Amino acid sequence: MSTPAPVRPAAGPAADPAVAPAEQQGRMTHREILSALSGMLLAMFVAFLSSTVVSNALPTIITDLRGTQSQYTWVVTATLLASTASTPIWGKLADLFSKKLLIQIAIVVFIVGSMLAGLSQSVPTLIGWRVLQGLGLGGLQALVQIAMAAMISPRERGRYSGLLGSVMAVATVGGPLIGGLLVDTSWLGWRWCFFVGVPFALAAVILLQRTLHLPVTKREVSIDYLGAAFLTAGVSALLIWVTLAGDSFAWASLETALFVGGGVLAIVAFVVTELRAEEPIVPLRLFRDRTTTLAIIASVAIGVAMFGSTVFLGQYLQISRGYSPTAAGLLTIPMVGGLLVSSTVSGILITRTGKWKRYLVAGSLLVAIGFGLLATIDHATNMVVLGVFLAVLGVGIGMTMQNLVLAVQNTVAATDLGAASSAVAFFRSLGGTIGVSVLGAVLSSRVGNLIQSGLADVPGAAAAAGSGDIGLASLADAPAPVRELIQVSYGDATGRVFLISAVLSIITILAILFIREVALRTESGDERLQGERPVEPNTTADVDDQLAGRTTATQRA
Repeated sequence: MSTPAPVRPAAGPAADPAVAPAEQQGRMTHREILSALSGMLLAMFVAFLSSTVVSNALPTIITDLRGTQSQYTWVVTATLLASTASTPIWGKLADLFSKKLLIQIAIVVFIVGSMLAGLSQSVPTLIGWRVLQGLGLGGLQALVQIAMAAMISPRERGRYSGLLGSVMAVATVGGPLIGGLLVDTSWLGWRWCFFVGVPFALAAVILLQRTLHLPVTKREVSIDYLGAAFLTAGVSALLIWVTLAGDSFAWASLETALFVGGGVLAIVAFVVTELRAEEPIVPLRLFRDRTTTLAIIASVAIGVAMFGSTVFLGQYLQISRGYSPTAAGLLTIPMVGGLLVSSTVSGILITRTGKWKRYLVAGSLLVAIGFGLLATIDHATNMVVLGVFLAVLGVGIGMTMQNLVLAVQNTVAATDLGAASSAVAFFRSLGGTIGVSVLGAVLSSRVGNLIQSGLADVPGAAAAAGSGDIGLASLADAPAPVRELIQVSYGDATGRVFLISAVLSIITILAILFIREVALRTESGDERLQGERPVEPNTTADVDDQLAGRTTATQRA
């Protein structure tokens, strides 16, 4: 006969789950949650810091390695694509192995990729190691959300999500500043942008080992590697086509037919695989839930807009406006400050009121307004005005990103928390990957047209400006008049990227408006999972013992 689990005695009226704080209803106190979060927040800090350091240094890196505009885009796209494809796999592994161990492995993978990227001698090599970085990043962005959902109830998660937003903001501010200082320091250089996160990563691994203690619930899982392969192949083929078409080959060509046809076939094969897989990488049944479907649509749109546009902000500030990497980092503070304030304040208010949709609606509106304002910038925009536009965008992003994940986690069953959280992160990264590639191609084409138009009166020069690649490949060696034309062209072309982002943000607004608000739950993911599991007693005595100990939990469920 098995021994029934001991039942914790009630401690008076305060133990009533209807009135007790969420952290008192489970096994973790507020202090224990903060202690466990410390290592995870430091891990996220490492990821965001490394990403923002590199993003701000990319114009210098590509110019130093004599790269092109297309390669500039793929240095970013490679990481996003790898993280996109690996995120659902990390989520599946979380059902089989220790979440703490997986987070530590993800950190190590990310740092190994970073260090090898810092040793790169060419842009193609750099892109290859950025893929390895992306694999680690995919694990971090999925596993931290899954671990938080397991520990903390949706009602209480708002205040802790504010901490995540704060860490993101600090890393986003610190990254460009540190990266700028490294790039501007002659005896260090841009390679140290990839090395700087190593001490923080080692500290995160040690801190996680000491503070994060989650139960390991093992079960037999079947990881859908075939689905992941088809999805990666399909998305990669279409992104490569968008990046190269019109430059390396014509839009209407055999290459286009091969890339597009192969990409579509791979995506169709992915859908068929998901329908037949025992445990699909993206469970299509999740789309039966209205909130999940709409949140995923909103996440794709905001991923396209956010990643696809902010990636080119540093390029605008450094190439067009002539600021150093350090100064470019300082100029992004208004956006990061808005993100910090809005994510923290909205998280606290959501915890107090239990209402979350109003913040999603307001945030999505501000994102669209911010991008609309940024669509008006050119090579002569006043920096104070630009700072105001960025602050509006930052406030909107801070109110939107984390709360979309919260809405989904609050709606789905506890058994789907990992898959649903990974799905939202997956599609947001997918949107970002598409955005960087597509908007990068738009920017490259627009820059090329402006340069070609500006050089039309210079004999023999127009033929050399057939594409936007001249902007980065020739900037360091170009004569002063041509260099000035390149800078003006980048400044005037960047507004079009923000305009497209503003239009895409409308999709986010519409999707959020149709999301039905559901009151936030007060049980953590682990508590809900225990309540959803069927009871399989061995004997009649076990039935009586378990019923006596679980009456209250059953009534709550």
